[in-house]
Amino acid sequence: QVQLVESGGGLVQAGGSLRLSCAASGRTFSRYAMGWFRQAPGKEREFVAVINWSSSATNYADSLKGRFTINRDRTKNTVYLQMNTLKPEDTAVYYCAADSTPWRTSSNRYEYDVWGQGTQVTVSS
Repeated sequence: QVQLVESGGGLVQAGGSLRLSCAASGRTFSRYAMGWFRQAPGKEREFVAVINWSSSATNYADSLKGRFTINRDRTKNTVYLQMNTLKPEDTAVYYCAADSTPWRTSSNRYEYDVWGQGTQVTVSS
């Protein structure tokens, strides 16, 4: 089973950018669709973006389209989330997740099998 470790979170001013990384261990990275979710204090974990195993398909939360971009690098077993024009409401713990149905681009958190520990993103106004 793949293991996931996120990095790249931090404190940024509104309007700034961050790139999150999620490094996957093991040789089976290409067998998973990879997603990002986030959870703000007192709120449910919500879908951010997902990319399928071949990078041929992506899916984004409607409210984030145009500001966030997901991509993956098979040679590095890593998936990235580029976040631009950040807003205070983007403040949350961001989680990387792996879906063992590799062609799927699901926004349903219950369809993901493996989760990382999360990385904190704080956007100041």
